[in-house]
Amino acid sequence: MKKLLLFFMLSSFVTVAQTKPVGKLDPTKPILVLETSCGSCNFEMPRKDCFLAVKFEGKAYAVQGTSIDDHGDAHDEKGFCNAIRKAKVQGSVKGDQFVVTYFELLKTE
Repeated sequence: MKKLLLFFMLSSFVTVAQTKPVGKLDPTKPILVLETSCGSCNFEMPRKDCFLAVKFEGKAYAVQGTSIDDHGDAHDEKGFCNAIRKAKVQGSVKGDQFVVTYFELLKTE
C-alpha cells in the first residue's frame, strides 16, 4: 500500500513539473510558440549529453534559463528525449544559445 501511495505522489509531481512555467511573462514582449526537445536526441545537435533546445527560425539552439530536468522526466514517453513538444517562449538568441526569460511547455494533444 505504501508503494502504491508513493507511486501516485511521484506521478502527480511529474505531471505538475511538466506544466509549471519558468520565469515571468512580460506582456510588452512577443510570445513565440517554438518546437522544443532534447538537442542531441531529436535536433541532431553535436553535444553528446541530453539538454533542452528550441528551434527558432529553422535553427536549433541550446536553451539557457531553464533546463531539460525542469520539465519532468526527459526519458518519459512524452519527455524531451522521446518527443518534440511546443512551448510558449520569450527570450532572444545570444551567440549559439537561446536565452529564455519565460518558458511554458504546452500540453500535448
